[in-house]
Amino acid sequence: MRAGFILSEVGSGLKKNFSMVLSVILVTFVSLLFVGAAILLQMQVGQMKDYWYDRVQVSVFLCPPDSEATNCVDGEVTDAQKKNIEDALAGPELAPYVDTVYFEDKAEAYKHFQDQFKGTSLEGTVPESDMNESYRIKLKDAEKYEIIKEYFSSTQGVEEVVDQNQLLDRLFGVLNVATVVAVVIAGIMLLCAMLLIATTIRLSAFARRRETGIMRLVGASNSFIQLPFLLEGVIAAAIGATLAAGTLGLLVHFGVSGWLQEQATGFNLISGVDVLIVAPILIAIGVVMAGASSLITLNKYTKV
Repeated sequence: MRAGFILSEVGSGLKKNFSMVLSVILVTFVSLLFVGAAILLQMQVGQMKDYWYDRVQVSVFLCPPDSEATNCVDGEVTDAQKKNIEDALAGPELAPYVDTVYFEDKAEAYKHFQDQFKGTSLEGTVPESDMNESYRIKLKDAEKYEIIKEYFSSTQGVEEVVDQNQLLDRLFGVLNVATVVAVVIAGIMLLCAMLLIATTIRLSAFARRRETGIMRLVGASNSFIQLPFLLEGVIAAAIGATLAAGTLGLLVHFGVSGWLQEQATGFNLISGVDVLIVAPILIAIGVVMAGASSLITLNKYTKV
């Protein structure tokens, strides 16, 4: 009997305040869409870090002819200088950091240059004799790349030390900024949703003040009076959260796992499984947000 009465009151409240309830659903949907996007973006950043940092290399470029670098004052790198560099890479001081070393000669460097700039104005502009020979170093711990850079920065015969981590750090920095922006927007929208839920509950309580007055007279408890109003806000927020999760699922399925995965072959992107992990979080945030906002409002306007 009590459950049926509460459900009927909830249904009545949702019908009477349909426009406000719809507004709550839409605001919750948009805010949690940003929250979910921020979470998924961070999950993608984590996957990309695991992939790229495992494959990152430090390239030690040797002096080519006519280089103006400080370590190349004697001209092109000599065999003796190459031997010193190879001994250092194989020595005990760098052994804890170096995993594998690959030497790229001028012919290979020239081939890679031609492949990279094929069909552009740069193709064929640099002769093979002017290409840099280099040592490509795979590290045991990619985050230790600064050690290799500092070690060879003043070594004779070395023109430049380039680590791919610098480029990756910039990329991940941009993605992290995008995450922060999404979180800020989501926070603003969540605040709007909480205020709108509070307004909706207050209007609903005011519209049914006669019914709540009668319930007080017959001895109904405060929690029994408040429960229908609380459920109205929670249901509206839960619907908005579910819509946000469903939208993210569609975007990931068709946009990321579909089109983007075909363009970015070679490493994994987020998938529907990740959305299934995020969905309960979004629903929980929506329910807690609506519950807290509703309770604060109800304690003020329906207190016995």
